[in-house]
Amino acid sequence: MAATRLIALHQNRGKTLAKCLADRVNYAENLDKTGEGIYIRSYKCDPRTASEEFLLSKRVYTQKTGREYGDVIAYQIRQSFKPGEITPEEANRIGYELAMSFTKGKHAFIVATHTDRAHIHNHVIFNSTNLDCDGKFKNFFLSGRALQRLSDILCLENGLSVIKPLPYSEREKYAGIHRSKTFRERIREDLDEIILNHPSTVEELAALLQQKGYQCKSGKYLSVRGEGQQRFIRLQSLGAGYREEDILSGRSGISSDYKSRTKPEKKFSLVIDIQKKLTEGKGKGYEQWAKRFNAKQMAEVLLFLQDEHIDSYEELVQRAENASAHYRDLSDEIKACEKRMDEISILRRHIINYVKTKDIYAEYRQHGYSKKFFEAHREELTLHKAAKEAFSQLDLQKIPKIRELNVEYQELLARKKAAYSEYHQAKDAMKKYTLARRNVESFLEIGGEQAEPGKEKKTEKTY
Repeated sequence: MAATRLIALHQNRGKTLAKCLADRVNYAENLDKTGEGIYIRSYKCDPRTASEEFLLSKRVYTQKTGREYGDVIAYQIRQSFKPGEITPEEANRIGYELAMSFTKGKHAFIVATHTDRAHIHNHVIFNSTNLDCDGKFKNFFLSGRALQRLSDILCLENGLSVIKPLPYSEREKYAGIHRSKTFRERIREDLDEIILNHPSTVEELAALLQQKGYQCKSGKYLSVRGEGQQRFIRLQSLGAGYREEDILSGRSGISSDYKSRTKPEKKFSLVIDIQKKLTEGKGKGYEQWAKRFNAKQMAEVLLFLQDEHIDSYEELVQRAENASAHYRDLSDEIKACEKRMDEISILRRHIINYVKTKDIYAEYRQHGYSKKFFEAHREELTLHKAAKEAFSQLDLQKIPKIRELNVEYQELLARKKAAYSEYHQAKDAMKKYTLARRNVESFLEIGGEQAEPGKEKKTEKTY
């Protein structure tokens, strides 16, 4: 059984045509998803230079016809197979036959079979410009249905099952059917009842959830999974009023309006330098409005300091510096992981090219570095030379194994995900503490209290 879909790939705003084509092709040819590039095939193009060849054909098309290539730069066919029904080799072959039948051999394409999911699936990307560079693919009416028919025929020929369409009388009628509630909405409704029991500890909250039929998993945050759910859902992700700290501290609010649950928290802004604005030509009306605005912002800052249990200016400064340092550490961690992951990706490609061209280079040496032999195998020898240069630049004493690099890549990916889960919270905390600090400093400078050491303790007690 194979489900297919035809997708027109457009040029993204703010990106060049070359960048868009390269991004689409590189994603399809991801080595981690295609068995280190084993399950990649192509027609009338080289998988390593497919995006450049597509780009060149569009330039030739413009020169030949005098017309622009248009917004659609390529087409993608996604073909997903039933889990456990097919091998990657067979899926790759069927994807190639489907692309050949659908394009009638008039368009260059690549077929990349991904094995990183439970269902094996193909990513077929074919050029919108034909091989003669004098026409483009016409996305005709009901082309997706025609593609599905071709895929079904190939599946039947290869002994695979197909998706049988239901008769009209047996199809679901959507008119008048009420939308079923999401898992998150059901959890919120159950929490509305649990909140009335006023749980004071995480253990009590978990016990009440288990009475409702939920499985609970404790960690940094409490997660629950109800009937029919595949994954655990954190209470922290349910919105204001339904987080652990809200429920246990009694700040939770029961509301049937979903929008009120997801209402963003009120934030304070930087106070306005009124004197500076008045020198710029602002009038009395603006001065009165700015005074009221500053008073509101300082009130919000004082509430923030009370909620965070900050009793002195020195403690606020320390919290702001710690929040900024934590944010910078996470940012540096993410950048370091991404840099090393890019290096591993490049290194893996060079290792694969080195292994594939090793025998050709040995023959080249046996022929006495013959120019004739070099011209006949220019591409392979160039790739081999580039790989050796990359190894020497990295100062590798020993070429690492692909398996070891894959393990390191997964570890770096896990570290990046872990850091990224805290990154946005750290960024918000850094902004809040920094804004509060600047507002307090502005307030103290206006009041003239910071310059008088005798009033330092009194100032600390005011907030």
